Amino acid sequence: MMKKKSIPASKPFLILFLCQMISALDVPLDLSQPPTITHQSPKDYIVDPRENIVIQCEAKGKPPPSFSWTRNGTHFDIDKDAQVTMKPNSGTLVINIMNGGKAEAYEGVYQCTARNERGAAISNNIVIRPSRSPLWTKEKLEPHQVREGDSLVLHCRPPVGLPPPIIFWMDNAFQRLPQSERVSQGLNGDLYFSNVQPEDTREDYICYARFNHTQTIQQKQPISVKVFSLDSLNDTIAANLSDTDIYGAKPVTERQPVLLTPTGSTSTKVELRGNVLLLECIAAGLPTPVIRWIKEGGELPANRTFFENFKKTLKIIDVSEADSGNYKCIARNTLGSVHHVISVTVKAAPYWITAPRNLVLSPGEDGTLICRANGNPKPSISWLANGVPIAIAPEDPSRKVDGDTIIFSHVQERSSAVYQCNASNEYGYLLANAFVNVLAEPPRILTPANKLYQVIADSPALLDCAYFGSPKPEIEWFKGVKGSILRGNEYVFHDNGTLEIPVAQKDSTGTYTCVARNELGKIQNEVHLEIKDPTMIIKQPEYKVVQRYGQVSFECIIKHDSTLLPTVIWLKDNDELPDDERFLVGKDNLTIMNVTDKDDGTYTCIVNTTLDSVSASAVLTVVAAPPTPAIIYARPNPPFDLELTGQLERSIELSWIPGDENNSPITHFVIEYEDGLHEPGVWHYQTEVPGTQTTVQLKLSPYVNYSFRVVAVNKIGRSQPSEPSEQYLTKSASPDENPANVQGIGSEPDNLVITWESLKGFQSNGPGLQYKVSWRQKDVDDEWTSVIVANVSKYIVSGTPTFVPYEIKVQALNDLGYAPEPSEVIGHSGEDLPMVAPGNVQVHVINSTLAKVHWDPVPLKTVRGHLQGYKVYYWKVQSLSRRSRRHVEKKILTFRGNKTFGMLPGLEPYSSYKLNVRVVNGKGEGPASPDKVFKTPEGVPSSPSYLKITNPTLDSLTLEWGSPTHPNGVLTSYILKFQPINNTHELGPLVEIRIPANESSLILKNLNYSTRYKFYFNAQTSVGSGSQITEEAVTIMDEAMASRQVDIATQGWFIGLMCAVALLILILLIVCFIRRNKGGKYPVKEKEDAHADPEIQPMKEDDGTFGEYRSLESDAEDHKPLKKGSRTPSDRTVKKEDSDDSLVDYGEGVNGQFNEDGSFIGQYSGKKEKEPAEGNESSEAPSPVNAMNSFV
Repeated sequence: MMKKKSIPASKPFLILFLCQMISALDVPLDLSQPPTITHQSPKDYIVDPRENIVIQCEAKGKPPPSFSWTRNGTHFDIDKDAQVTMKPNSGTLVINIMNGGKAEAYEGVYQCTARNERGAAISNNIVIRPSRSPLWTKEKLEPHQVREGDSLVLHCRPPVGLPPPIIFWMDNAFQRLPQSERVSQGLNGDLYFSNVQPEDTREDYICYARFNHTQTIQQKQPISVKVFSLDSLNDTIAANLSDTDIYGAKPVTERQPVLLTPTGSTSTKVELRGNVLLLECIAAGLPTPVIRWIKEGGELPANRTFFENFKKTLKIIDVSEADSGNYKCIARNTLGSVHHVISVTVKAAPYWITAPRNLVLSPGEDGTLICRANGNPKPSISWLANGVPIAIAPEDPSRKVDGDTIIFSHVQERSSAVYQCNASNEYGYLLANAFVNVLAEPPRILTPANKLYQVIADSPALLDCAYFGSPKPEIEWFKGVKGSILRGNEYVFHDNGTLEIPVAQKDSTGTYTCVARNELGKIQNEVHLEIKDPTMIIKQPEYKVVQRYGQVSFECIIKHDSTLLPTVIWLKDNDELPDDERFLVGKDNLTIMNVTDKDDGTYTCIVNTTLDSVSASAVLTVVAAPPTPAIIYARPNPPFDLELTGQLERSIELSWIPGDENNSPITHFVIEYEDGLHEPGVWHYQTEVPGTQTTVQLKLSPYVNYSFRVVAVNKIGRSQPSEPSEQYLTKSASPDENPANVQGIGSEPDNLVITWESLKGFQSNGPGLQYKVSWRQKDVDDEWTSVIVANVSKYIVSGTPTFVPYEIKVQALNDLGYAPEPSEVIGHSGEDLPMVAPGNVQVHVINSTLAKVHWDPVPLKTVRGHLQGYKVYYWKVQSLSRRSRRHVEKKILTFRGNKTFGMLPGLEPYSSYKLNVRVVNGKGEGPASPDKVFKTPEGVPSSPSYLKITNPTLDSLTLEWGSPTHPNGVLTSYILKFQPINNTHELGPLVEIRIPANESSLILKNLNYSTRYKFYFNAQTSVGSGSQITEEAVTIMDEAMASRQVDIATQGWFIGLMCAVALLILILLIVCFIRRNKGGKYPVKEKEDAHADPEIQPMKEDDGTFGEYRSLESDAEDHKPLKKGSRTPSDRTVKKEDSDDSLVDYGEGVNGQFNEDGSFIGQYSGKKEKEPAEGNESSEAPSPVNAMNSFV
């Protein structure tokens, strides 16, 4: 792909440049002139009370002006205040606060006066106010306990600061609290919850106020919010709630929107012109309501309207009087809607229509000062002369005041003065200084002589001739030293003396002379103009496909004016080239070595000179496989030579010549058109044809100024569009079609709003597009009522009956006639609330928690709208078992359509209920039917609230219990079942006891001592048994039996000891198995013989090595030996008693041990024969444990 862009001198810059040059000319500073205020502090000046106060006032004049100040209307003598100084050669005041002064002491209204011998200029009234960031007043914040689904407002109420603080909500970790359509901050800083959810429970809702002027942040005490529902209600929360809160709580139900702010149905707001209008609507409801804004009788301004805070805030910037009107916010969810109308009035502080401008007059000349301002209400205009009201200023016979104009006639030098115009109304004021300077001065040319201007050919050239003189000089331009005066349409002469050549050509080069003359003299100045050739890229970079790790080059060969020095810059994807040595920039090319996939993109060559800039781009595609060396694939060249033939009113033939395919066949052509009459500059898709076709017959619409262009497409991509064809304007005709989507829906009970989709410009078929809107009441009117409206999309019919059907049609027409007869649609006028309540309401109680309600449908005529269904309101009056607690929270069930019955689930047993039924249409609900009372029968109770087992003795336990939380009827008895549990956790026989309902405790006697029992306990009504609760308890042990009742098998020490013995045996088995698998002769005898007799000592009974184990053995109830867990002594001797439990127990014979080969047995036999002669106590072979110790 290849594209080229040229960047000539900017047109907007030219316009700005001219605007700056054409402004009022300044008087040269070496000439006498009255003072002019050049800089001053803002009218409303809020200062930081911790820093020095700087009140600015700068002015110029000749001679230099002196400065003075007033404070609160009286002279402010700065010499008498040590904290106040004035800057040298300036009127700026510096009030030293950082050295002991207090900002509050200097609060007030200040005005600066700059004065010299030719007049006095004054500043605005500058109101100095120190910023304030007061602390939050201490308050005790009670926790908010809210039911799930209810709305909630957390008030911020920040301290009043100057300026007002910025409000935001965070938690105690300084994290912003998330906001959404459901939870958001209002304009007043409060935090609004449309409906609370369990995740809203937290104790650190903290409102912060940031005072930007003093860079301080104040924090409100944290606010705690606890969200509860009937399911999650616990004793802690319930203790802080009223009976109404507890028994009014119900499962979360959906509810219609209700506005939290603003309140009521209407409100008013006044805003000033140019300000930002902020309107807010925040609604409660479940599901969370969605907010929509409309302007009654008009549209919201498209480019100035913004929606913020999840559409809860309507923001219109730069408001004007045209934005006054009624703005309606509508909050809607699935259950309905609510709206609020805000009447907005836009007032206006004064604003300039024509501000007075400085006058430079010569003696005897005439002039005027004009001061025109507008506002709402209209501002009053007053004049001052040198800061004094003009009525009491010194007389000037050359001056006449006529309202907003001062007329000067035959002025003299003493007429020089500074005049102030003040335009004020109740919303503010404007003050402007304009001087009248009476001078007699010959012409001056302020532009430097022989200035050189260089301009690119075919661009505008601006030659300056800034001048001054009094009287005002006349300016003439000449080309060449002796050339004739310049005139004609090829030149533009500006009031500030500038000569503009709109299209400078090569022959515009030369010397131009500017001549300024008045009655006091003449002066001239020469400037020079050079026209340069434009910079061009004659060899542009081209689309490249390159193999990965290959090399690619882009060319950028330029042609430029020989006197200009070009600079070439390469970009990749509109950014600088990567800092990579693979990128080589030459004089007229860019080479990329060792190309990678990251190099894929668009490369742009930009050529800059001091006067112009041009650029061209090309795309680099990196592929894995190399393309065929001899073939370069590229997008096709654009078609050319477009030609229109066979012109007819509704069709035309377009033909073209294809451009080069660039080695990829053209698959199809895309034809686009431009409507220069209705949408100039916008190209639309018309059709496409195969790539082998070069002509097409195009269908046309009337009253369209067509231009066509063709785009060729191949597998690589689309070509650049062809040059546009010649234009072809089709003749006008009456419309072919009528508006679509015609609807009739009433917005009020007495109107019918007819809407439709307007036709687009090219669908109008001719000028003067209008619509004929017709309607008649269905089955009542025979004649149509019609009205012709302009090109709009809505018409409101007023004074209609409530909710009656209308036949509606909308027909398009223009200056040439009507569209075909439109089809009719059925609409309805506005709905009103239903008139009649459903009758014959009956309730059939199915069981203790379910009932069925029946009703007679209301007559459709009384619905007065689209029947949406019926709503059943029902509520619990009281529980028949607890008559003191009343429930007044109503539940609502909606039954869609024309139903005559519905089911009421989730009722509480043994309770008294009331209900009524209402019909619902699009407007709302009708009247309620008379309340119907019904009662639910008894049900099974809930489990007892608790079961406690106390006071255990040898043979008894005491049971205490609480009645069921929900008895659901009259309790008849309690059922207690219990059974013993033995040491192996097996259950014994079950015993059942029936207990009277009025009992709350029981002592069970004749139980077994030291026995665990499991208890099952539930309540009964006449319907049946409720759910049970279980508990376990143990009778105490007889002290005399305690020492005898120790089951050793369940003792912890015994279990641990057995585990250790088992582990030791397993290790021994593994060792012996390893020994056996080695095979060969084990030289046991030789090893034993190697030990001298003194080293083999028998273990004594009192040897401490096994004392600990014997202690444990002696304590065991059955005196079981614990030999398997014993370790072999360090002297490798084992008593017979200990070795009895060794591996001999696992042998096949008495003396065989492991039944290994003969040599193993023989060596043990030899040992046995030797030991008796040596007097050893043990006559048995040593335990194989000794062998294990040799491995350790």
